[in-house]
Amino acid sequence: MSIQLARRFHRAAWRHRRSQPRSAVSVQDLLHLHGESSTPVILLIMATCCLMPVGGVGTVLSFAMVALAWGWWRQRETLALPERLARVRLSEVWTQRVLRGLAWLYGVTARWLRPRWGMLTHPRARIGWAVWICLMAFLIFLPIPFGNVLPGISLMLFSLAWMFRDGAALLVSKLVGLGAVAFALAFGSAAWALLERATGWVMAAQ
Repeated sequence: MSIQLARRFHRAAWRHRRSQPRSAVSVQDLLHLHGESSTPVILLIMATCCLMPVGGVGTVLSFAMVALAWGWWRQRETLALPERLARVRLSEVWTQRVLRGLAWLYGVTARWLRPRWGMLTHPRARIGWAVWICLMAFLIFLPIPFGNVLPGISLMLFSLAWMFRDGAALLVSKLVGLGAVAFALAFGSAAWALLERATGWVMAAQ
């Protein structure tokens, strides 16, 4: 399956590069290229969009991810994207990057991911992973410089791991997510120390 998806996205990137004028690709178009609207696929697309340096995208998608996590816990395997989110279009540059990036990602997936460690993908583990999705969505929501990167990558890995039932990849996803938590805590600590110092300067000046 991943080889077919890699070829499909390679062809889509090639067609987009050769088209004149180049059409903008929407989130719905990315979903159609996958050929399904399963929860992991939708989460993968949203996590990929969170890596784009566009203000406000992470904030909007973080709420959608929480709603998706709720559906995940309720064992809903397919979801319909909100129309407003489905119509979001990527810029010309980011269309190429996302199409080529997903083609590369599925190519790597074909070589490395496989079903293993099934206990981590057991239905009873869903509630724990739903909480994990919410935690990563919360980190994406926070106004931290480059704060979307690690949680976005964690959710991308999680989506691929669940699609291929690879428990080892789920653990890698969690390690990346823990790095995101550590980064957020370090940023918060540094910001608090800076605030205390600034407050001290203001008090001293008075």
